[in-house]
Amino acid sequence: MFSKWRKKHTEQQVLEILAPVTGTAVTLESVPDEAFAGGHMGKGIAIEPTEGKLIAPFDGTIAHVIKSKHAVMMEHSSGLQFLFHIGVNTVSLKGEGFISHIQTGDAVKAGQTLIEFDIEKIKEAGYPVVTPVIVTNADELTDTLEDSLGPVQAGRDVVLKAILKA
Repeated sequence: MFSKWRKKHTEQQVLEILAPVTGTAVTLESVPDEAFAGGHMGKGIAIEPTEGKLIAPFDGTIAHVIKSKHAVMMEHSSGLQFLFHIGVNTVSLKGEGFISHIQTGDAVKAGQTLIEFDIEKIKEAGYPVVTPVIVTNADELTDTLEDSLGPVQAGRDVVLKAILKA
């Protein structure tokens, strides 16, 4: 039985997702918004950023850039779709403090800057800056999604490990 499990496991693709922002990775449940904390948007992790730059954590395609530039959806070649949402309720800033370097449909490379954001401006407006990293279709495409908490460097440290369904 063990050899069957091992064989199945080794045939599955393991996808490691690097941190899209530098800061401290925390549980999604700690985000002060029920839509994220309750998993209604999908599974994932959140990062308390210490630098105001969101980068592409992998080569992929920009599926959608939210008009107010506080969030972006990105798709990996495996079909996994990610939502990177800078802050909570930051849609209310109507784009102030955010600079987008991408457009919907763009092909991007790992490490490429997607959005720059002003952490202090977000905080001064009274919004949490914690940034959820959500796999919106994890239930469909993964068997397991593991997170890694603690200090992370954008583009360097793994924050999520997805074991894709065979």
